[in-house]
Amino acid sequence: MSDSQVFRFEEYEDHLPYERGLSSHTVAAYFRDLRQWQDFIQELGVSGPAYVTPKQLREWIFSLKEEGLAPSSIRRSQSALRSYYRFLLAEGMVEEDPTDRMESPRVDRRLPEFLSLEETLRFLQAADASRVLYWRDRAILEFLYASGVRVSELVNLQLINLDLEGSFATIFGKGSKERLVPLGDPAIRALHRYLCDVRPGLDAGQGEGRVFLNARGRPLRRKSVWVLVKDAARRAGLAKDISPHTIRHTFATHLVERGADLAAVQDLLG
Repeated sequence: MSDSQVFRFEEYEDHLPYERGLSSHTVAAYFRDLRQWQDFIQELGVSGPAYVTPKQLREWIFSLKEEGLAPSSIRRSQSALRSYYRFLLAEGMVEEDPTDRMESPRVDRRLPEFLSLEETLRFLQAADASRVLYWRDRAILEFLYASGVRVSELVNLQLINLDLEGSFATIFGKGSKERLVPLGDPAIRALHRYLCDVRPGLDAGQGEGRVFLNARGRPLRRKSVWVLVKDAARRAGLAKDISPHTIRHTFATHLVERGADLAAVQDLLG
């Protein structure tokens, strides 16, 4: 069965203007949001809307925050998804609506979980050593913890902005603000192995100068980083609900616990 049959987007696209009277501009905005949501859940291995859980929707919301979307944009995406599931429920295409328990960005005030030092070591060593891309995966995990960057900042990192000899990376965050983040020895070693032994075999001229590439030599997508982090947490035997945002919070928490100045940590986070 094709994606269009499973997700019923064609029927829903007809429903929006003719049954709800929405403008073509609003319909187009809804479908941009829905396509991004579809890509995200399929990266998690979910085969259709009937199998999506509230937990996966929370992960999706966190991914939108990590991408730097404004609360208003996230609420619009949530609105598009709620409307879509109401349609599916009314048509008998799903039996439950997981968006019933989906909270808006302003409601969710809980601090993210963070890992202990022992859990962090297990997590960083949990990349699958049997994979050809092991050193890329290990470098990603080490870089996330060493720098505290957002996923969007990691996948957009350019080779020219990585200085292994100087042990730092130049990061361009929200609003294209530039900041320098130091990198520790474990991250430097993993990056060096990846850049010397793995990346040259991936780069076929379609990498756009990015540091991290996928198996086809194209820039890595942020959803792939989410999948990698989830897999590493599972392999490490961590019972916590781990996401890239958890690693970012862990980075900040460990620095503060070691006596780092809070303002300096906030500067590193960007």
